Amino acid sequence: MNIAAAVGLGFLMDCVLGDPERLWHPIMGIGSMISFWSKTLRKWFPKSDRGQFWAGVCLWPLVVIPSWLIPFVLLWLAGIVHPAARFVLETIFCWQIFAAKSLKQAALRVYDALKAGDLALARKYVSWIVGRDTAELDARQVTKAAVETVAENTSDGVIAPLVFLLLGGAPLGFAYKAVNTLDSMVGYKNDEFLYFGRFSAKMDDVWNFIPARLSGLLFVLCAAPAGLDAQSAWNCFRRDRLRHASPNSAQTESACAGALGIQLAGNACYFGKLYEKPTLGDAKRDIEPEDIVRTNRLMYWASAVAVVLLCIVRIVLIQLW
Repeated sequence: MNIAAAVGLGFLMDCVLGDPERLWHPIMGIGSMISFWSKTLRKWFPKSDRGQFWAGVCLWPLVVIPSWLIPFVLLWLAGIVHPAARFVLETIFCWQIFAAKSLKQAALRVYDALKAGDLALARKYVSWIVGRDTAELDARQVTKAAVETVAENTSDGVIAPLVFLLLGGAPLGFAYKAVNTLDSMVGYKNDEFLYFGRFSAKMDDVWNFIPARLSGLLFVLCAAPAGLDAQSAWNCFRRDRLRHASPNSAQTESACAGALGIQLAGNACYFGKLYEKPTLGDAKRDIEPEDIVRTNRLMYWASAVAVVLLCIVRIVLIQLW
């Protein structure tokens, strides 16, 4: 019951406060750990493909275990002081783990720049939230990149953290954020990270397997309340959800494309190299900047429904147990 309450309050705090820019964030600490151990392990292990792969395997527990252990110890110490102190700290941790408002704000920066007709600024803002090359993107491609980011990161930034928070409290929530941050920092298929980041990328796929599918279904469920096309969301989700090299990325993107009546994904450039990708959804109309706002609305609907439903499920299961 306490974890469910902490999760609910933490989500509300994220919706209202987001991530204050002047406050240090635990994810920055996780990023610093990744950078430190990446440099250290690359020196310790042979420069061969095999050596770099095993360096990446060692990197994963060196980051994930402390990310779980540190909040576990802090919560245990807070509980010794008083149960209320532990609850307050866990609520703050939950707030820091969710990323709904920061995701919305990042996408709206792109939207505002597009509406102002400043394509250069829109490219700059979208480059902060996507891994692809953005220097040559036109306004339509910038819009598509922003929509895809909100769709995919609804799972990574809200639904998946929610699942792990309810399973194991803030420690497991931070462990998930470490897994996700590892993938975002080293899980690339370029010359630098192809072998070193392979284990982190695969583990991210494993940890996100169920949350990504749950997120896609929530997009379908919430399309109608969000004022979008639920039938098309379901049709595209069923047809296109596996049309991606990643087993998880297309789960939410396909449902989002269907809900909006647009086409997402397709070819993109990463580190100067063109990658051919299948498209998701049907191009019933051209994509437009307003689709960024619509995707944010869908993200919030899916997130709120997930918090309510999964918290209720946890409470019911605990009572039955």
